[in-house]
Amino acid sequence: MVALLLGAVLLAAQLQLVPTRPTAPRAEPAQPAPLRDELREGAAANGSAQQLPQTIIIGVRKGGTRALLEMLSLHPDVAAAENEVHFFDWEEHYSQGLGWYLRQMPFSSPHQLTVEKTPAYFTSPKVPERVHRLNPAIRLLLILRDPSERVLSDYTQVFYNHLQKHKPYPSIEEFLVRDGRLNVDYKALNRSLYHVHLQNWLRFFPLCHIHIVDGDRLIRDPFPEIQKVERFLKLAPQINASNFYFNKTKGFYCLRDGGRDRCLHESKGRAHPQVDPKLLHKLHEYFHEPNKKFFELVGRTFDWH
Repeated sequence: MVALLLGAVLLAAQLQLVPTRPTAPRAEPAQPAPLRDELREGAAANGSAQQLPQTIIIGVRKGGTRALLEMLSLHPDVAAAENEVHFFDWEEHYSQGLGWYLRQMPFSSPHQLTVEKTPAYFTSPKVPERVHRLNPAIRLLLILRDPSERVLSDYTQVFYNHLQKHKPYPSIEEFLVRDGRLNVDYKALNRSLYHVHLQNWLRFFPLCHIHIVDGDRLIRDPFPEIQKVERFLKLAPQINASNFYFNKTKGFYCLRDGGRDRCLHESKGRAHPQVDPKLLHKLHEYFHEPNKKFFELVGRTFDWH
């Protein structure tokens, strides 16, 4: 009996010494990609969150982008980024990735449309492809003015920026004229060649994804233009004619929102410099053919010189 018990103990000891079959290393739990981590940031307890924009106002500089954004912000289903983001056109921003871009967006509810505006996007050659890579179905807003007027507004903005810093700045004639001819190398002229820049966007987006707002009409009578934007963005009509009133002191329309009146910054609507009529005529002549090409490209005309 003792012998049997001793044998059982020895057998059990041998079984414990037999190496067990090695098991596969335990898989580590999958870690979310860094980008996914970043895109999950920005949620709030009330259910609102920062969302990538479903709509971008891509331009044009001095075309009325700020006015358009402020007017669109009257809609309760729109959440607008306060500042120009410059994500797609500035390398120092673009290199920081979508997480950085997301953090520039406002908090919004799931039913709201997030909008950002950066007018420099329209004339930057690399931006259309980058925006398309983000979202091929994104809806784009482009607001344009008479190209000659846009050139004068462009100059006026830079002139006042220098004036505020007590820095001298040449007259507009010094930019527009070189050796007795129109200076076609002046950057402000290039920004007004709308057909050139739009062709770059149409390489990546169909025209039906781009709504062109008439900036001159928006200044004169904003409500009909905003109605068109609402329809393009598939927003329920919420903005009314009563949201706009003409401010005689400022000389342009201001906004009325929930009983609160607000106007654009004093930097908007500044008087343009006086330009010699002959030079202005040269400017109009210069844009005649480019404007025709643009009208053919978009299938509509505008009341430009």
